[in-house]
Amino acid sequence: MQPRQSIIEIFSTFVQFEGDRFSRWATESRLRRSIQSCLQQIPKENSEYFWVLYWYKFWQDSAAAALARQHLTAYLQEPCYWISQKTSAAFTSSQFKLADCFQIAIAQVELVLKNFNPSQSSTLKNYASLIFSTAIRETLRQRQEVDICSDWGLLRKTSQKRLVESLQNAGLSPETIHAYILAWNGFKTLYVPSKAGNSRQLSRPDDATWEAIAKFYNSQTSQPANSPTLEKWLLSAAKAVRKYLYPTPDSLNVSLGGDDGFELLDNLPGTQESLINEIIAQEEAQAKSQQQSEINQVLSTAIAQLEAQIQEILQLYYAKQLNQDAIAKQLDIKQYTVSRRLTKAKEVLLRSLANWCQDSLHISLTSDLLKSMSAVMEEWLQNYYSPSSS
Repeated sequence: MQPRQSIIEIFSTFVQFEGDRFSRWATESRLRRSIQSCLQQIPKENSEYFWVLYWYKFWQDSAAAALARQHLTAYLQEPCYWISQKTSAAFTSSQFKLADCFQIAIAQVELVLKNFNPSQSSTLKNYASLIFSTAIRETLRQRQEVDICSDWGLLRKTSQKRLVESLQNAGLSPETIHAYILAWNGFKTLYVPSKAGNSRQLSRPDDATWEAIAKFYNSQTSQPANSPTLEKWLLSAAKAVRKYLYPTPDSLNVSLGGDDGFELLDNLPGTQESLINEIIAQEEAQAKSQQQSEINQVLSTAIAQLEAQIQEILQLYYAKQLNQDAIAKQLDIKQYTVSRRLTKAKEVLLRSLANWCQDSLHISLTSDLLKSMSAVMEEWLQNYYSPSSS
């Protein structure tokens, strides 16, 4: 994959695949004209970081959000590609290849932008890489679970919370969801598998069980239904769960087409000058750099003070990308011991980071702030143990 060099390329081109390999960088003409126009107005600004913040702030303005999101989606193509390549290689038994992982990840751009905080995350690329990796891994795990379950096995393994979310995602009315949940409760209560160890590949309940489910359902509602109707509802519910856990991501990297049509650039608000002054304020940049340096020092010191085995577990988990079972085998300890020590390490690091925030930034800790700090710490660990940082 040939890396992009110019600001124009970085903010206006998209990865194109041929089979499961990178083919070329495809230019979107409207984005190219947009970034060219901006560079003409601000010819001295060739900093990638400047233009990331520039378009991020425009994304926060609803009048220019669509154009800004397209520019930032173009910008994030490279980290998305490399994370997708790395993650797809780790799931060697999966039927989902590099291009599939890329589509799963790039569909998370809106989530990345909503949760990105320039004052807390190191860079948009690093933050996005963490979100992309998590999204791919979680989706592949969910898809594997969905693929190996029959409809009845999936319904038995699904929680009520997930079932409700799935049915809401399918656009069903509250009344219909209530009916489906009632039928599902009857199914869960009355269908007892004959082979407890094979819950994933459950077969259809027999007719007697369906009659019992119908009797249960009708005793709970004033709108009775027969067993064929309940079976139809539960199959629809299983389909909704499967679709919820196994979404088909919309491609955000497809070229938008020719030069015809409405120009989003024409609608850019005339606030460039004030925005530029805000972004390039030297004091803000220096403060951010200083804070990042202090965070690095705080967390590095905290890691150095951990027990030797915990440090080794962190090294294997983040640098070697081993799962907990593999770490347990390598260190000849139990998997739950690995889990506990990972949790302990993260608690120690988060406590160190929280103390630094209170002492240096003089801010009160809230649950939302701790959640945000936990994400920052996780991103920092990924970068700290990455091979390029070694």
